[in-house]
Parts: sequence; C-alpha cells; structure tokens
Amino acid sequence: MVAITFQSLSFVRHAFYETFKYLHIMLAILVVVGVWYHLKLAGLPQTKFLIGAVVIWGLERTVRVLIVLYRNIGRGGTKALLEALPGNAVRVTLDVARPWTFTPGQHAYLYMPSIGAFTSHPFSVAWSQEEEDPLAGDGLAIDRKDVLAIRKTTMSFVIRARTGFTNTLLQKAEKAPEGKMFTRCFVEGPYGGAHLMRSYGTVVLFAGGIGITHQVPHVRDLVTGYANGTVAARKVLLVWIIQSPEHLEWIRPWMTEILAMDKRRDILRIMLFISRPRSTKEIHSPSATVQMFPGRPNIETLLDMEVENQVGAMGVSVCGSGSLSDDVRSAARSRQHKSNIDFVEEAFTW
Repeated sequence: MVAITFQSLSFVRHAFYETFKYLHIMLAILVVVGVWYHLKLAGLPQTKFLIGAVVIWGLERTVRVLIVLYRNIGRGGTKALLEALPGNAVRVTLDVARPWTFTPGQHAYLYMPSIGAFTSHPFSVAWSQEEEDPLAGDGLAIDRKDVLAIRKTTMSFVIRARTGFTNTLLQKAEKAPEGKMFTRCFVEGPYGGAHLMRSYGTVVLFAGGIGITHQVPHVRDLVTGYANGTVAARKVLLVWIIQSPEHLEWIRPWMTEILAMDKRRDILRIMLFISRPRSTKEIHSPSATVQMFPGRPNIETLLDMEVENQVGAMGVSVCGSGSLSDDVRSAARSRQHKSNIDFVEEAFTW
C-alpha cells in the first residue's frame, strides 16, 4: 500500500503512465491477496467483506466488457481510419458499429489491439456525425429496429503524440501509404459532457494546442442552436493558441463546415494566436470574424472586452496547458465581482 501511494503521485503517473497502470494493477492484486492471508491466518471474520469487494469489482469489469462488446460487435465491427497530421498528431475517425448519441464535451476510451494491445486511453471527441448507411437497405424504415439499422455514426478524435501508445499510433500512421491506414478498434463511452454552454448569453472558449478538440463541439452546438433558436447564446468567442499555422490542419474540415453554417457570422468570432510563427507572412486574417495574431493573447484584455459588451450571463471555458488554465481562471475570478461569470475548466489528466 505504501508502494501504491508513492507510485501514484501525479508527476510519476504522468511521466510513466503505461508502467504506472500495470504496476498499479499488480500491486492492488498483491494487496488483496495479502489481506486475504492475513485474515485467514488470524481467524478473523472480515473475509466476507473482502469477498464482497472482489465480487463487486468483478461484476463491474464484466459489465464493462459486455457493454464494449455490444457497442463494437456486429455490422463489421468498429473500424478506425488513422491519418497522420502535421505537428505530430493523428486524426482518428471511427465508423462505429452501433449508433449512439454524442453531446459536446464528452470523451471516449479507445482500444486498438494492433497498436496498444488491451490498454485503453481516453480522448475528447472532437467531432461526431450521424447519417444514413448506404449499405443498410433502401433507407425506408418501418420500425425502430429498421431505423437503427440505417443510422451510421462516425466519431473523430485528434490525438497529439507524446509517449507510449500515442507515439506508436503516430509512427504506424506515418509509415502507412499516404499517411493513412485502417485498423480494428473498440470504443467505450462516451462519458462526461455535463458542462454544456447553451444557457449563457455570452460564451468565451479558450483552447491551447490540442485542447481545441474539447471546444470545437461546443462551437458547432452553439452556432446550430442559435440558428434554430434553441440556445441562449448571442455572442461566442473562440480563442485558440497554437505554435504553428500547420496545426490548423488538425480541425480544418470541421471548421470549414462550421464557418459555412447558417447565421454563423451573427454569433461566432474566432481569434487565432500563433505563438511561434516562422514569418509574418503566415499571419493573415481571412475576415473580420476570423482573425489571426502573432504571439500569445493577453487574457485580461480579452475578457475585459467581452465583459464590456456582455449579453446576459457569461460562460468562460478553457482547455489547454496548466499555465493557460491558471491565467484564464485568475482573469475570470477577478471579474466575478462586477459581472456574472461562470468558469469551467477541462483538464487532460488523471
């Protein structure tokens, strides 16, 4: 138990996640076995509680495995398209075996046996789309079963390569012809998505690097809701800080679709900050609602501008590095005494 305590410290867990995970499981099993023999040799009656805990753990794991199998078995199973992207990233697009409903802010666990054996890793769902499956009949649904049969769900992720599984994922994609390959995948989830931004009149979304995958679904949800009259949002500002313009390729197809949406110009503004531009020629603003700047943003100034023209309550969300989250949190907190501001932080950590 002492070994588990030290091995589970945040900096150790993040630096050696794969090693931490397997070692943690083995140590936990060793603890259970040790406690069992301790109770048996001492003749103590608490063994029934230990058995109960093991049974509950086993049932939870069994149910989880059955749900994963149900979600991903049938209709050819869940397939993943891997595409190598600039900036050490991979776009993963899943053709899900069974349809399901996605809401902004959710994440899912991915299992790719050919790359990471039986390990699972959580990633934010950057995009989800539902359409009719052209291979599922003539499209004329008769009952609920037929409706489910013709629905086809795709879920997309952008994964930045670090170490372990993500690095192997990038290497596999880069070595494939044209930087693309298919592989079998099992997806579990999606989970989360409790902090929707639909009830705020003004929404400010900050993203740092790969944190944009959390914010893109919120942008699409708010623009769609504004056009349909189903959200309170009247002003939405997306602030994205990236190191290089090539990182724009991570979300280009989805952002192109958002920019073409009905009434998008009435509600959405986008500010892109390039922290390490190679030259000033890379920095050009496509329009008044999509602007590009060199360097890093002044969070205090940006929030002051939004507070000055605020409509209704303001929701401020951030997903990025710890320093960016700290800056946005501090700026939002210092303005809560003079404005109605809620702060929501999404962290890619365990």
